[in-house]
Amino acid sequence: MKTDMTTDMKQIINSMENSIKLRNRARAERRAEEAEQKKKEFEEKLMRAAASKVELDGMASKVKGAEDAVRRDQLLGLMSSF
Repeated sequence: MKTDMTTDMKQIINSMENSIKLRNRARAERRAEEAEQKKKEFEEKLMRAAASKVELDGMASKVKGAEDAVRRDQLLGLMSSF
């Protein structure tokens, strides 16, 4: 009778340990999935930021080119008036 109770207790303890291990594994998997999702979102933001920077650099280059053209035209106009 005593060994039956000991065996039953061991089974209960083993069952509880297995349950805790499964819950911990599930939590770890959930955290890993969340971390992967956050990493993907961050990489997407970086890509959008890089694309925006390229677009802004292109716009700045056009403006600079236009300013240079205006200065050149003004300089040519000044030189031709002499």
